Amino acid sequence: MNPASNTYCVIMAGGIGSRFWPMSTADNPKQFQDILGIGKTLIRMTFERILPICSVENIIVVTNSRYKNLVLENLPELNESQVLCEPHMRNTAPCIAYSNFWIKQKTEQAEIIVLSADQLITNEPQFLQDIQSAINTAKKSECLVTIGVRPSSPNTGYGYIQFSDPLKDSEDNVRNVVTFTEKPNLKLAEKFLETGEFFWNSGIFIWTLETIQNEFQTHLSDIYDLFAESSELIGTDKEEEAIEEIYSKCTNISIDYGILEKTKGVKVILTDFGWSDLGTWGSVYNHTLKDKDLNAISNARVAFFESQGNLVKLNNIKKAVIQGLDGYIIVEANGVLLISKKEEEQRVKQFSKAL
Repeated sequence: MNPASNTYCVIMAGGIGSRFWPMSTADNPKQFQDILGIGKTLIRMTFERILPICSVENIIVVTNSRYKNLVLENLPELNESQVLCEPHMRNTAPCIAYSNFWIKQKTEQAEIIVLSADQLITNEPQFLQDIQSAINTAKKSECLVTIGVRPSSPNTGYGYIQFSDPLKDSEDNVRNVVTFTEKPNLKLAEKFLETGEFFWNSGIFIWTLETIQNEFQTHLSDIYDLFAESSELIGTDKEEEAIEEIYSKCTNISIDYGILEKTKGVKVILTDFGWSDLGTWGSVYNHTLKDKDLNAISNARVAFFESQGNLVKLNNIKKAVIQGLDGYIIVEANGVLLISKKEEEQRVKQFSKAL
């Protein structure tokens, strides 16, 4: 598979990963860490995953200004101009608008893949096949395309996509989007799975530059106009000053809410390539090798007694003895030890504030 010259990839890497406290911090968030203990950071894995489709010079990373050096340390193949620095956190719509105008300076014929820096994908050949299918669909139908992943559980931490036409035994996995639902409660998520009409929203988007720019003009014209007014400064020594001015006025809004939920004709590629957004310690547990008692260990030597279903991640391969714990998260990082029930993982933000 050879990278196409007009294919660009935008890697969004500005989040602070607060649900991975105490390992993920504002100074060193999860996308720049080896969360899974496999020798590669999440952003490095994302970068390498897309290389068969997108050449290095066509990859850009949008991140917070404070993380520029972390990006370049993890991705030394990039030059500084490929790291777009946001002065303030304004969610994904301004992030994507910024990248659109950067790409427009290179070509107006681009097809764009938008990825998050902190996702796990285990079946990369299937991923690449689906991304290529999405690119073809975006160009042929002149539409926005997202990737829907077959749900394995009624997870309340994910968004859901309802699609038209029940799945049939056919190779065609392209459907029209009916609705987007963000993080439903458990009862609703269970109903979604029962219908067979809902897949998880992966947050992976594909479109052409022309199509997404038109959608911004229609649905987020205020953001579009801010960037358009200063577009000639992007790529010059006045870019940083211009972006500071733009972001000070930008609406804080996601691309999902600002455009995808409002526009018509969005299509979804239905697939299952071993996806996880690695949003919580529980998701790390699910993707870590386990012993016979379903205990998952990372970077530690642990002797378990009467303990099952725990995740243990310690600094510097420390030794530990754990007795009588079932279903706990035990993480040591940055001078903090977290011991919490896996079922209470959504409270990690609350726990971090307590200290």
